[in-house]
Amino acid sequence: MAVDLAAQAAEHQKRMARAADHIELVWRYQSTERERSELAAFHSDNRLARTICELGMLLLTRHLTAVPDEHSDCEAGYFMRHLATVTSRDLMHRCLTGDTAETVWSAARFLIECMQQVDQVSQFLAYIRGDVAIGWPTTA
Repeated sequence: MAVDLAAQAAEHQKRMARAADHIELVWRYQSTERERSELAAFHSDNRLARTICELGMLLLTRHLTAVPDEHSDCEAGYFMRHLATVTSRDLMHRCLTGDTAETVWSAARFLIECMQQVDQVSQFLAYIRGDVAIGWPTTA
């Protein structure tokens, strides 16, 4: 059982790192031949849409809309939790019902826009990679 959990955690970590790599590629995209080839490889992965969604949920709940404990009972805290829930649900719906390549690109662009509104994209991707490395779950 412990081996199964360790294997699952390692697989999850690889998928989240791959999703973060995809978002970084979309963020820095300059339409070079190498980048187009890398995107094609990402988009051929049928699980990528779900993985991008999981990463988005982690980003939304842990970083972009996180409510400090001392404000969890405030109206703003209530609003932010519900905003994260609705946005995560919408992201999940879009990722699971659309054309994979277009949906994944669109989801990545949406998450990049969210990160740019609050902080630096590279910093958020580092947070995500760090959270996954220490075993945080993808949902709050």
